[in-house]
Amino acid sequence: MRIALRVLIACIVLFTQTPITPASAQATSDSAISYKGRKLVWADEFTKNGRPSRRNWTYETGFVRNRELQWYQPNNAWCQDGLLIIEARRERKRNPNYDPNYNPKGSNWRAPRQYAEYTSASLMTKGLHAWKYGTFEMRARIDTRKGLWPSFWTLGVAGKWPRNGEIDILEYYLGALHANVWWGWVKKWDLSRKPIADFNDPNWSKKFHVWRMDWNAYRINIFVDDILLNTTELKNTYDGHGKNPLRKPHYLLLNMAVGGRNGGNSSNTTFPARFEVDYVRVYQ
Repeated sequence: MRIALRVLIACIVLFTQTPITPASAQATSDSAISYKGRKLVWADEFTKNGRPSRRNWTYETGFVRNRELQWYQPNNAWCQDGLLIIEARRERKRNPNYDPNYNPKGSNWRAPRQYAEYTSASLMTKGLHAWKYGTFEMRARIDTRKGLWPSFWTLGVAGKWPRNGEIDILEYYLGALHANVWWGWVKKWDLSRKPIADFNDPNWSKKFHVWRMDWNAYRINIFVDDILLNTTELKNTYDGHGKNPLRKPHYLLLNMAVGGRNGGNSSNTTFPARFEVDYVRVYQ
């Protein structure tokens, strides 16, 4: 009986540590694919023209992070013909928090900026939906020109960054995809970079692709088109207080940044630029 019990426990552990594999290799825009042992628990297919659903999304506004150049505003996101469109524009926006007396070398980089020269949108499920573990999937087409920084990512519900944890399912900038995981009471991370040139497809940026994260209590695996980009073992993601922000609920974000610390020089890029999302789905 003890031998049988040990075998059963070993099988359970093996199953929970095995990456989730899709029943079909490529997700389509028409219907959710099936993942063994998991069911679709939340999705936005963006089928209704107009503003994104208020039941699913809220917005970041203004200058937010990373010394980026864009002013986030809701008007730069809408649904059209089954797609969520996040559009970055080259247009001037007055900064209502401008302070002409603030030292431009100070920590508040927002205050000395009288104007934003770009606008864009950042959507999030914060305060509406959050999940602990699951398969997170997005089908999208990204603009890979200089200065653009489209992202599909998560932040932990509890605490401030980086202690709340961050999972970058998609980040694109400077010619490469990035699949990163952040945690810690000081910044700790697991970084992965894959140049677009590695796909050996000159039309790669003109096509839709599927980004996926498989997340359980043991590890995080991040994929694009079923190609593994990064694996993070959660036994290694405890912070300095013995807490693990990657074993707690996270909410989703979708945004298109311009410039900033990582985005690069956008001065010679023609705008508008679009991040087009076919769907976002969560399985548990």
